[in-house]
Amino acid sequence: MSDILISKSGAITRITLNRPGQLNSITPQMHADLDKAFDAFASDDRQHVCVVTGAGEKAFCAGSDLKSGLGNTYPEGGYAGLSNRFDLAKPVIAMVNGFALGGGFELALACDLIIASDNASFGLPEPLVGAVALGGGLHRLPRQIGLKQAMGMILTSRRVCAHEGYRLGFVNEVVSAERLEEIVQGYCDDILKGAPPSIRASKATVYESLDEPDVGTAQNNQENYKEFARWKNSADAMEGINAFVEKRKPVWTGK
Repeated sequence: MSDILISKSGAITRITLNRPGQLNSITPQMHADLDKAFDAFASDDRQHVCVVTGAGEKAFCAGSDLKSGLGNTYPEGGYAGLSNRFDLAKPVIAMVNGFALGGGFELALACDLIIASDNASFGLPEPLVGAVALGGGLHRLPRQIGLKQAMGMILTSRRVCAHEGYRLGFVNEVVSAERLEEIVQGYCDDILKGAPPSIRASKATVYESLDEPDVGTAQNNQENYKEFARWKNSADAMEGINAFVEKRKPVWTGK
């Protein structure tokens, strides 16, 4: 049985960590396999949204498999093939069921949206085993929820529930485990209503603008952002205008 499962439904790719008996902890081979899976998603023009989840009801991912070693070397895409993938303009959703700890939390933070079941919990407990979070969590968490709240979680190794994650701002929505699939599908459907070039330009522009010193500079520079320029010259941008004028639903080609 493969330690990761990849499936496609229409324009949606699902990547499932498939070691439920080990709380979907990640081995070195899984890092490599996940990197290839995200490469395939990024390069497939027919795939527009990715959902990342864990098999079973206990865990999204409990981080690295300590039995296979702590290793500091990850594939080009970073931890779980995603943490360093800063050029991925397609949306990625973390569907979190159960524990998202250590590298599992870092994987979720590297996604654009986190939809969590009410039994989910999150934390960076690496110091408890003499380690440091190396998958981007120490950088993403303060930027997503603010310095003091992030330091509280990081320095105490404190685990927070899904509702606390929502209050802090890194979880988009908390739902019952029974409705998790339904709600995530709804997010995917809503994203797919938009033109793919528009969605990619919107995501990339948000992230690139965060590197700018102020809003004015970001607005002045957005014309130079790669995905923004692609959107302006896309067939879907013209299709959107034509469909509005002709009072019909647009037919997106993703180009």
